[in-house]
Amino acid sequence: MSRRTERAALGGAVTVRIAHVADLDALMALEHAAFAIDRAERRAIRHAIRSSSMSLLVAVATDPDAEAELLVGAATLERRRTSAVARLSSIAVAPSRAGHGLGGLLLAAAEAEARRHGLARLRLEVRADNGAGIRLYERHGYRRYGTKPDYYEDGMEAWCYEKALEPA
Repeated sequence: MSRRTERAALGGAVTVRIAHVADLDALMALEHAAFAIDRAERRAIRHAIRSSSMSLLVAVATDPDAEAELLVGAATLERRRTSAVARLSSIAVAPSRAGHGLGGLLLAAAEAEARRHGLARLRLEVRADNGAGIRLYERHGYRRYGTKPDYYEDGMEAWCYEKALEPA
């Protein structure tokens, strides 16, 4: 995956890269900050980092004063050898960075990663009450194709979306 850096209203450079095991604690903190329920467990995140059939992308902001990276978002992409369809199983943005385009940056990076693996489509599920997520996906060309009742831990249904990916 090519590294992508953007200067946005985020206050500095944000780079999207593949996650490392060293990111595990920061990813757990992000998971707890971004989601009230349906959080991934530590072992599931560790598995995603190490898996040959998954890509865990992280968005890191560079703090010019501390010369350190701050993990501000993540996206998990699942692939199957026998399918031309990838699944975006999670996208998380630090609440302090919400509304600044980071979700779109992560989504574009996930699409690029799927293309890099030769996949033709990307699918995802989103909570029916997640208006911001629904708007993000629809703005980026995703079309709703179904629902999954009682999908989330609290009984909320999921809306299913899909997008055909343009070849790289």
